[in-house]
Amino acid sequence: MPGQRHDSVGVAPLLKDLDFAALLADKAFDSDVIRADLDDRGAVAVIPPKANRAVGIPCDFEMYKWRHLVENLFCKIKEFRRIATRYDKTDESFKAMIHLVGIVLATR
Repeated sequence: MPGQRHDSVGVAPLLKDLDFAALLADKAFDSDVIRADLDDRGAVAVIPPKANRAVGIPCDFEMYKWRHLVENLFCKIKEFRRIATRYDKTDESFKAMIHLVGIVLATR
């Protein structure tokens, strides 16, 4: 999303054709619209409630810890300068580098 737009605006198009049981997200994605969409799909919203919510919403914090594993993966991938700065000019070459980095990380 552009810098002036909130990331939650881009959630619906990303989830459009996906089938999943749970969405793990941070507090920035705690909105009634996203939660209603997840309820309609039958998916669990593992999103901690914002501090300014009038009524608290329960969150499975044990499952929320899994999100940390994904964040660690992105940190490891970004250790490779070419990935972090997106030197590749095409999507195909960038995707190839992501696969190559994945292979390198898997063999460590």
